[in-house]
Order: sequence, then C-alpha cells, then structure tokens
Amino acid sequence: MPEMDPDRAILVIFGAALRPGGRPSPVLLARIKAGLELGKRLDSPLYLPTGGQGPEGPPEAEAMRRALREAGVKDEDILPEPTARDTLESVVAVRRLLGKHRGPVHAVTSGFHLPRCVVLLRLAGFDAHAAPPPPAPARRRWWWRMREVPALPYDAALLIARRLFGKV
Repeated sequence: MPEMDPDRAILVIFGAALRPGGRPSPVLLARIKAGLELGKRLDSPLYLPTGGQGPEGPPEAEAMRRALREAGVKDEDILPEPTARDTLESVVAVRRLLGKHRGPVHAVTSGFHLPRCVVLLRLAGFDAHAAPPPPAPARRRWWWRMREVPALPYDAALLIARRLFGKV
C-alpha cells in the first residue's frame, strides 16, 4: 500500500465501463487523462482509481492502474479501489481506504458526474474539490445530465443515513 501522508493530495478517478477485452472506453480514457493533467500540477499526488468488475475485462480500477502506469505514474503513487459498483460505493470505499485523511481530495470524472462526486466526497468528510473535467462529446450529453438530477439527492440521502448509523 502506498505511503499515506494525511495531508497528501488524493486524485479519486471515478470509473466507467470497459470495452471488450478490458480496454478503457473513451470516457474512461478522458477521465484518466484529466487526472494525469491535474497530477502534473500537484506535489506528489496519490492516484486512487475506483471501479469494480463490470461485464468486460478486469475491474475498472485495475484497467486505470494499468493506464496510469503506462503514462509513467509509479506504482507507489497508485492505490486502486477495485470493489465499488457505483458512485456511492466508490465514495464509501474511498472513505474506508483513506481513514482520517485531512488533505485535499480531488474528484476526477466527467463534467456531468462531477457535482455528485464532489457532494458525496464532502458528505463523507473530505476536503473535496472538483478537478477540471475532460471535454465531453455533445452526443447524449443531455441524457447523462438528466440522470444526475435524481441521482445526486438520492445518493446524498443514502450517504447521510450511512453516516448517521456509523456505516461510513
């Protein structure tokens, strides 16, 4: 496990579906690239890719780890979280992994997904910030934004309930 300096900047890269053969989708590649770009501007960040097993290939976090390594990130600067099946599970798993981390946590994801990720990370007790999102293709952008409208309050309510009952 990488060195856990409690003040170290963390880049939580949220997963997206893999293509056949375990290849990252264009959406996931864009998220990885956004994380790498932000990482260049920070002092020794820890990359925390999160995403579990989908219908194709390895867990999303493992595919991201592979891509981060290929981009030159050292193993000791990557802490994958390969179990989460959705955004809320990712945040809960990140909370468990990081314990009482007090440094900045940057949500790295697509623009439509960013508000939910930042809100959930803050509700989990992190000093959460939005990373600059990757450019998004215009096609189906409205669908993804509309999906987030009910998802944000729903996940926020579930996370608050989990915190109240000591499950986070």
